[in-house]
Amino acid sequence: MPRSSRRLLLAALLLTLPSLAAAADRGEVVSPKLSYTGEAAATLDGGKNSGTAYAGQLMFGADVNLEAAFGWQGATIKAYGINRHGTNLAASSTGNSTSVQEIYGGQGTRLANLTLEQKLLDDRLVLEAGRSVANIHFLGSELCQYFQGNSACGNPTYVFRTSNFTWWPVSSWMADATTWLTPDVYLRVGAYQVDPSQAEDGQHGLKWSTHQATGWIVPYTIGWRSPASARLRARYELGGWQDNSTYRDPLRDINGMPAVLSGQDYANRHGRSGAFARFEQQLTGDGSGRGLTVFGAMLKGTSGQLIEDHFLQAGLVQKGTFARRPQDSIAFVVTQQKYSGIALENLRLARAAAGGSGTPHGSQVMMELSYGIQLTPQLRIAPNLHYIVHPDQFNEPARQRELPDALIAGLRIDWSL
Repeated sequence: MPRSSRRLLLAALLLTLPSLAAAADRGEVVSPKLSYTGEAAATLDGGKNSGTAYAGQLMFGADVNLEAAFGWQGATIKAYGINRHGTNLAASSTGNSTSVQEIYGGQGTRLANLTLEQKLLDDRLVLEAGRSVANIHFLGSELCQYFQGNSACGNPTYVFRTSNFTWWPVSSWMADATTWLTPDVYLRVGAYQVDPSQAEDGQHGLKWSTHQATGWIVPYTIGWRSPASARLRARYELGGWQDNSTYRDPLRDINGMPAVLSGQDYANRHGRSGAFARFEQQLTGDGSGRGLTVFGAMLKGTSGQLIEDHFLQAGLVQKGTFARRPQDSIAFVVTQQKYSGIALENLRLARAAAGGSGTPHGSQVMMELSYGIQLTPQLRIAPNLHYIVHPDQFNEPARQRELPDALIAGLRIDWSL
């Protein structure tokens, strides 16, 4: 689709949203979606060099209730588009490969979701199929809205480093099913086509051919969620993924030699898998949503040649800390990414080939402290601080010296209409 046509499509959608909102207010068929998220970041100390960056995302679309429109019981069409713009501080300043701006990536205007959802058996079975992404259906969390960094938010970054887990807003063909085994226990499984060409900046999400697809990823999870009436909310999950798509070996060429030494291309491999366990548990509160919630996750690879060995995450969110600010929040998260031996060997060889010596650190720890200020029911801002211990070297494998630990200031803006 030409750029001018995409701009006209975006303008038309934005112009129709007010009338859609009015229709939704009258209890009609369409529930419109319109929101904007902005994430600013600046390196205060350390990293590759000082710098600033700003990334933004406009999200627009609608849910269409087919039961209200045509009498199709339990059916909903979900159609969402996005525009992503701005720059990435990790690339320009901190030097590592894990961003502190979780909405950066898939730049441009594109269709992010177009699916049909069907609820059956008194809503105990939910089917969805069309064009979508894995990370809004698996390993996501509402707690992500309180953070800006990509290590923990938008999904634990480990799953993207060790598989071709599809991510918002880069949509592909998919289908998934959720069944409620009891009112509180659910099982979910999905299949998502992997097409790396769709992730290129400037893609529009309307190229639906499968010619450049490299395989499928199948995530699955079983979980328990506390009843809606519970005073203290909780969720516990176990799950994993099986990825049969193509990926690049982190170290070796097709002959089994380190590619840095042979000068040959890194070998293409097929088949990786992983597993995870995670939880969210509210510890204090009166049922209004305010209170202290703790959360954590562990992810581990189970097969394939992986760039990371494991990932650990722990954090907390306190909502309604001050009596006069009942909607404000304080949030903290810390993550560890532990790299694999083959990934570190590749970095060591690349550094030696460039004239350096030694092996980069074996793990990266990222921390974020955020305070969310609810200015109006629709507008929220969240100043935040990040500290990165041992920034990784994957963006610059030939770097001769370690990147200094980095201190970063950020500001997240969420405007919901």
